[in-house]
Amino acid sequence: MERLYMSEFPGTRYRTCWVKEESDSDGSKQPRALHCSKDAFEYVKAGLVDMDREVMVSILLDTKNVPLGVNLVSIGDLNSAVVHPREVFKPAILASARGLVLAHNHPSGDPGPSSEDRQLTIRLKQSADILGINLLDHIIVGREGYHSMRDSGTIDWRPFEIPLQPKGTQS
Repeated sequence: MERLYMSEFPGTRYRTCWVKEESDSDGSKQPRALHCSKDAFEYVKAGLVDMDREVMVSILLDTKNVPLGVNLVSIGDLNSAVVHPREVFKPAILASARGLVLAHNHPSGDPGPSSEDRQLTIRLKQSADILGINLLDHIIVGREGYHSMRDSGTIDWRPFEIPLQPKGTQS
């Protein structure tokens, strides 16, 4: 089989890579596994609760639900943020994440989900299922607490514990 070189194709070539940035901490505090929606809320609340516009992030998780990192998905305005599955899942694929938790804030302080929040969650869950990435929850952060799409039963979720391999696959 001949080796394929990108220079043999006409037009612009793109190289995609994942760059790990060092955190501001000294590295002595390793993240612990997320086991429930409260764990996910505690992980992101400091970065979302006082924002003056909607901000969506994704927590990228390894096979044991330990955060690999947090990705900024979108910064919106006072009451909305544009989110597309492509921007949610590209970093997860590049980081070889097995799962993720989405989180966004409501600048009003009320963590109750809008109909758009529910529709987006359903769309992203369908996308995650196609990609074989486990979307564990979608958390909405408010001043006095949070709303978990998982805990409220918005859609049918897989167990929070990630299976070792997707259904229908063999090793």
